Amino acid sequence: MTTSAVAVDTHRVERLVELREAVQKALEGKPTAVELALVALLARGHVLIEDVPGVGKTTLARALARAVGGEIHRVQFTSDLLPSDVLGVTVYDRRRGDFVLRRGPIFANIVLADEINRASPRTQSALLEAMNDGQVSIDGQTLRLPEPFFVIATQNPQDFTGTFPLPESQLDRFMVRIRIGYPPPSVEMALMLAAGTDRVERVPTVLEPESLLALQDTVDRVSVDSSLATYLQALVTASRTAPTLALGASPRAGINLLHAARARALLHGRRYCIADDIHDLAVPRLAHRVRLASHAEGYVPTCEEADAAIRDVVARVPVPL
Repeated sequence: MTTSAVAVDTHRVERLVELREAVQKALEGKPTAVELALVALLARGHVLIEDVPGVGKTTLARALARAVGGEIHRVQFTSDLLPSDVLGVTVYDRRRGDFVLRRGPIFANIVLADEINRASPRTQSALLEAMNDGQVSIDGQTLRLPEPFFVIATQNPQDFTGTFPLPESQLDRFMVRIRIGYPPPSVEMALMLAAGTDRVERVPTVLEPESLLALQDTVDRVSVDSSLATYLQALVTASRTAPTLALGASPRAGINLLHAARARALLHGRRYCIADDIHDLAVPRLAHRVRLASHAEGYVPTCEEADAAIRDVVARVPVPL
C-alpha cells in the first residue's frame, strides 16, 4: 500500500472517530446505541429506535442528523397525518395556470420520523418506496430523493395507547432496531442538574453529504472472507428453521447484515471483517424481522421476546475460528 493510500485511510478513520464522539456528546453513556446508528448510516441503511418515552430516542436521532449535516427534515407522525403530508402533493397554481408539485419533507438527506407508529398504516406505507429505492411516486411522477438519504424513525413500545404496529414489510426496510434503555446513574444525575439544556446543541457538524457518500463507498470495498459469508448464511438459514420462529430472516435481512458488518469493520478502523462484526450485529439486525411461533396471529412480540429468540439462534450456529 502506498503512503498516500495509508494517509487517506487514516483520515477516514479520524473522521469516523470524530463522528462517534460528536454524537456521544448528546447521548452519553450509550456507546452501543451510537455505534449501531452509525453502522446503519455508513451501510446506507435506516434506523428504527424503539423504547419507552424519555430515554433519548429523539435526542439520538437529532444528534446524528446534526453531526452529519445536509438537509434535515423532521416529521411528527400523528394519527391524522396523510401520505401527502410526507411525500408532497400537486396543487393548482393560479398565477401560472398549471399544476405544480409541492414537495414534502421526505425530500431531504436525513428524515426524522418521530413516533412513526402513531400514524396509520396507510401513512406508514408512504415510506416504503423511499426507503427501499431512494425515490417516491407522486401523481404518476417518479422522483429521485437526495443522496445520501437516511431515515431515522422512533417509535414507542407496541403496548402503548394510540400506536399502530409496523407491518413486516415496513420493519424489513429498517436495517437496525435500537433500544437505548435508561442512562447510567452518573449520566442521569448530570441530566437532572442540566435541566433545560439542549445537549444536541453541543453536537458539531462533522461530515458533509459528499464526505458521507465517500465513506459509504469505502464500506462497499471492505473485504469479507468466504468463511464469514458462510457463517452469515448459516445464521439466516437457522432463523428460518428454528422451531421458535414462524417467520425467519428475509434475503434482504442477510444482505443488510453483510453491509452492516462491513460498516462496523470500517468504524473500528479495519478494511476487513471478522466474525464479531457479524455475531455482535445479528440481534439488532434480525430480531425485528422475525415472527415468533408461540403467539397468536396478530400478536406483536416485544423487543425482549424477539431478541431472545434470535440470541438462541445465534448461540446454536458455530462461529468460524
